[in-house]
Amino acid sequence: MNAKTLLSLAKKHGTPLFVVDHAELRKNYALFRKHFPRVQVYYAVKVNSDPAIVKTFYELGGSFDVASMQEFHTVYANIARLPAKARQDFIWDKIIYANPIKPVETLHELDPYKPLVTFDNEEEVKKIAKHAPHAGLALRLRVPNTGSMVELSSKFGALPGEAVDLIRCAHDHDLVVEGLSFHVGSQCTNPQNFIQAIHLSAGIFAEAKSRGFDLKLLDIGGGFPAAYDATVPKFSALAKKINHELDRLFPREIEILAEPGRFLVASAGSAVSKIIGKAFRNEKLCYYVDDGVYHTYSGVIFDHCTYHMKSFKKGPTQICAVFGPTCDALDTISLAEQLPELEIGDYLYSENIGAYSAASSTHFNGFPPAQVIHVNE
Repeated sequence: MNAKTLLSLAKKHGTPLFVVDHAELRKNYALFRKHFPRVQVYYAVKVNSDPAIVKTFYELGGSFDVASMQEFHTVYANIARLPAKARQDFIWDKIIYANPIKPVETLHELDPYKPLVTFDNEEEVKKIAKHAPHAGLALRLRVPNTGSMVELSSKFGALPGEAVDLIRCAHDHDLVVEGLSFHVGSQCTNPQNFIQAIHLSAGIFAEAKSRGFDLKLLDIGGGFPAAYDATVPKFSALAKKINHELDRLFPREIEILAEPGRFLVASAGSAVSKIIGKAFRNEKLCYYVDDGVYHTYSGVIFDHCTYHMKSFKKGPTQICAVFGPTCDALDTISLAEQLPELEIGDYLYSENIGAYSAASSTHFNGFPPAQVIHVNE
């Protein structure tokens, strides 16, 4: 979205402001489908669970990866008007509950929907068998996360060597394992993570078949990188490598799923904040704005992400610090932004901030999250 439009929206609606461009959402979805024609897109709702975003992907024919009942119901709201049979078909085909660890209460609530859920250990099998026996299962594997911005393998995933034994365990509990899933880590810029994970999965498919279990699907997870800067590999090149291995190792009857989140929404979000204070500290110009790391810039803390601040005004720049509005020194957006001399009441903005930012925003210190504005719906 161009700077002129962002400035106009900020003056109209006030700040802090979080702007979601649905034209960009549709563009990113189409780009993913273009480069992965074989793959069904399951949007990772946790990345940004705004109902309007979910609605746009639903209308595009998307599927959904949910990790809580709140996310499940956010998706379900889009299909509530469908006949009961159509709702059930949608849930089975287009929703995966991809949190490998689920509370008993969640399993009880999920069971009537006969959902597809992930698991990665024997205790979870026992719990699902008792509290959600109508669920279908996908075994989550532990795979390399080398070079990813946020690694996930330390928390989730069965070791490849125990995979088929866990499939057998599920079978012994009268559950059906439909296939495998993995996640190479968020913002994965190392293609080899995907390649190694696909190879591991193919080996487990073969071992499972030799022991009498026919797997039907492979969920290659998320991690598809957003183009934050020029160092991020081209998406088309990554897709080409992944598609080559999928086509080489998995016949067409195997269903392939993916859970992109950041790739779909990062570039669709922009933030606009207003300068509420100004000071010189340690010989550096410091700006204080009405948004921060407890709000839209929460990705600085929780997502290991760097967001650059831009000025609507031109002029000679210098290295500046930008702080959020709270009384916590952790509320530091950046200590090294190239910005011109600005005044209290001027505006700053950030692009490519659609992923994880507003999703983990809080009310800390009594400051509310940024107002959300949707454009091009």
